[in-house]
Parts: sequence; structure tokens; C-alpha cells
Amino acid sequence: MPHDSAIQCIHDPLLVILSYVVSVLGSFTALQLAIAIPNATSAAHRWRAVAAAGLAMGGGAIWAMHFIAMLACQMNVEVTYDLPITLGSAVVAVVSCMAGLAIAGTGLFNWGKLIIAGVLMGLGVTGMHYAGMSAMLMAADTVYNSTLVMASAGIAIVASIVALWLAFNLRGWGQMLGSALVMGVAVCGMHYTGMLAASFVPNEARASLVAGGVSGGYLGVGIFVVTTALLAAVLTISLLRQRQRSMVRI
Repeated sequence: MPHDSAIQCIHDPLLVILSYVVSVLGSFTALQLAIAIPNATSAAHRWRAVAAAGLAMGGGAIWAMHFIAMLACQMNVEVTYDLPITLGSAVVAVVSCMAGLAIAGTGLFNWGKLIIAGVLMGLGVTGMHYAGMSAMLMAADTVYNSTLVMASAGIAIVASIVALWLAFNLRGWGQMLGSALVMGVAVCGMHYTGMLAASFVPNEARASLVAGGVSGGYLGVGIFVVTTALLAAVLTISLLRQRQRSMVRI
């Protein structure tokens, strides 16, 4: 239950929109890159494809979305972020997505592997989210509603299963764009459900921790610009390579 003295979080609409946009772009890029996984001609090529798609999905669609959305939460207390924990949460997101893609994309595609991969990836995404929440340094304690925490984990697992199915069953541009738009909703849904699960209770004993973290008024927009530029570059290179392969076949 929310505490009467809990600090209110009011979301910045611009950063909320940017978090969705980067999630859609990351999802679309990951879906494009995942095409190469089942078509890889060697183990080395397959692992490169898994790493590329995992970075786009975990780093762009999920982690960048998460951190921008975290920064969208405006409170009347100063908040900074523990840098090692924040970076560690990004690693968890990328590794869990790579693991899910590797399991689902190796050998013959089937529902058993898909569910195992999706659960693993979903739990990794959930771990990333709550690790990222623990990186918040402020004069307050974070208290969670366990029901909503479980709901956010359920959303993450279902979204991961859907994302992996889409990655290995869609090829058309229109299908991928539609799927990326849906994935953006799912990823954002998981994040904001997790945020709804949290209450922030004032605790002045933690005020001294704030000085040890990173912050900045334009940090969210900066992360969006950098992530978008990287994803756009990767997507462009991937599409050019696919076009070259098509021309060679012709």
C-alpha cells in the first residue's frame, strides 16, 4: 500500500515520449539484426548476429528506454544515480537478451525453446529494472507493492516471449514496424508498472548518498540522442548489407 508520506513522482511528458521512441527504434533494429541469426553460415557469424541483436534489444529497446523513463520521474527531492549499478543493469539487460536470442535461434525453432528463452530474458529484464531502481540515490527509501512487482515480471516475460517469436518469424518491413510499435508499448508497460509498484518514503539519513551519483538536467535527452544515433547507424549498415546480399543473389 502507498505510504501517506510518500514522495510523489510526476513524469516529464517529453522524456516519456522519448523513452517510447527509443524502445521502438531499438526493437525494430533488433528485429532486423535477428534475421542473420538463423541464416548464419558459421558459429562465429551466428554469435556476431546474436551479439548485435542483443545489444540493440537489451541496450536500446530496453535499457535506454528504462533509464530515460527513470529520469522522466520528477520528484521534489534531489536524485542521482550510482554509476556502477546503473552500468551493471545495462549489462544484465544486454546479456539476458543475448541469451534469449541464442537459445531461441539455435537449431530448429520450437515453442519449448522459445518459452525457456523468453522466461530467461524476461527475468533478466526484470532484474535490470529493479537493479536500476536500486541505483537511485536520494533522501528516501523505496518500498514495493509485491503484487505489482510480480505483474511487472509477468509483463516482462510475456513481452520477451513475443519479442523472440517475432524475431524469428517476421521478415517484412511493415510487419517489423508494427511489431516494434507493439514491443515499445510492452517494454514501456513493464517499466511503468514497475514504477507504479514503488513508493518513495522520506529518509534524511540517506541524504549524504546523493553526492556520490551522476545526474544532469539534460541527461535523458542526451542518452536519447546518443542511443538513437547509434541504433540508426547500425540499422543503416544492416540494411545496406542485406541489399548487397540480395543484389549478389540476383
